[in-house]
Amino acid sequence: MDKNSKLRPLYIAKILYELTDEDHCLTTPEIISILESEYGITGYRTTIAADIELLTEFGMDIEVIKSSSNMYHMVSRLFDQPELKLLIDAVGASKFITCKKSRELTQKLSSLASRKHSDTLLSHVHIDGRVKPENESAYYIVDAINEAILKKKKISFQYSRTTLGKTRQLRFNGMHYVFSPFDLVWHGDYYYMIGVLDKHTDISCFRVDRISKQPNILEQDSSPIPDEYDPNEVIYKSFRMYSGHTETVELVCDNTLVDAIIDRFGKNVDIIPYDDGTFGVKVNLAANHVFFSWIFGFGGKVSIKAPEGVRNDYREMVKKEYTKLFEKHSDG
Repeated sequence: MDKNSKLRPLYIAKILYELTDEDHCLTTPEIISILESEYGITGYRTTIAADIELLTEFGMDIEVIKSSSNMYHMVSRLFDQPELKLLIDAVGASKFITCKKSRELTQKLSSLASRKHSDTLLSHVHIDGRVKPENESAYYIVDAINEAILKKKKISFQYSRTTLGKTRQLRFNGMHYVFSPFDLVWHGDYYYMIGVLDKHTDISCFRVDRISKQPNILEQDSSPIPDEYDPNEVIYKSFRMYSGHTETVELVCDNTLVDAIIDRFGKNVDIIPYDDGTFGVKVNLAANHVFFSWIFGFGGKVSIKAPEGVRNDYREMVKKEYTKLFEKHSDG
């Protein structure tokens, strides 16, 4: 048996994987023609049938439709088309993945479908114009952090911020942070690294796409993870309304805002229906400017019922903002 004959089953598998699906079949003569024209391999009706039987025994899910020329197609794949669509859309929407990498990933994901389905999947991908980062090294940064977490080693990295001119600038004159990473967490379209800074005990979070380049993995062992450490609790308290002193706040909301409340506080929040087209919720949070701005954004559809101190703080914030706005326009 020559080399090409030995490889023929593999090329048939490739042809079926790329060119067939539940909507598109290939006949035996079509498979023979593709083998000869694209790969220079000779095939016959009997050898094609035997090769496909071998592939089926190996575990490939190939359906044979009996006819004068027999038709074949792949039945199942690693991912179904709807699953690939979800993954491709997630890549396109991600603010962590750059435009260049998004295109590469969508191409790779679409290649898991047949060519016909791949073309359909790619025709609905719209990446340009979306908010995307420019840090192409983010993937290597994630890989280095993961390696450090697995090896329980400290890392050294530089952190950056965006200037008014929209350029990246290293913080603290390019200071190298020494950090013990505990976890990588996906939150609000971004990756965050959770751990402790050297010579500190408080848990810190750093956004991965703001790390300037691939961190150095140090020889030093990471600081031990505290017994009470809970990454979900860290995320809950570190972002938006949950940093600082927290307390129970009672809100009264318009009935049209149930989705908004659940999106913000989760499905476990207790909702108390009222008879006037509103409902009440009690949530534990830090009553800071982020929370007040969130309340204000609903244009009166959310009000603070208790505690009185938080109600007063909110009133004061609104008064100050209106005073600033009035003075600004008066001066103009």
